[in-house]
Amino acid sequence: MSITGVHHTGIIVKNLDKSIYFYHDLLGLEFQNEPSPWFSGPELEQGVGVPGGSLRQVSLSAGGDAVVELIEYGNRPADNDTPIQQNYLGAMHVALRVDDAVATKAALEAKGVKFLSDVNVVDEGVLSGWRWVYLYDPDGIVVEMVEVAYFDAEARAKGIAEYLANRPPLSSL
Repeated sequence: MSITGVHHTGIIVKNLDKSIYFYHDLLGLEFQNEPSPWFSGPELEQGVGVPGGSLRQVSLSAGGDAVVELIEYGNRPADNDTPIQQNYLGAMHVALRVDDAVATKAALEAKGVKFLSDVNVVDEGVLSGWRWVYLYDPDGIVVEMVEVAYFDAEARAKGIAEYLANRPPLSSL
């Protein structure tokens, strides 16, 4: 078995067209395909594990091989208007790499985007070199912007080796 990369990150949105304005027009992600028509039927229901499922989607390029897929379900439950809180099992987020986190945050704030904090600067520990900040998309879904100012490959390799040598055995977990 060989995993060769991450193909895409999927985000379930309320309104595909509204989300395209945010991710394409505001953040600048380029189209990989035009928005699809509505898909439905027994094969889709089984494939996505959603009885009565219907959906449409768009794939947007986030640089290199990274793809963000936006999916609107036609049968999303009516009482489901709030995204999963970040510390809930199964919650995820997409992190978009930027050249300058402070400048990106300022540019997006000028366009009305809401952030959870100032840019966080990490210069010690396993994430040394990261400059990161969370923001909300139109549905209140968390998106992260990350600048990697520097990367200490030797320190990372040493830390990984130490973890693997000392981690608890699977049978104890």
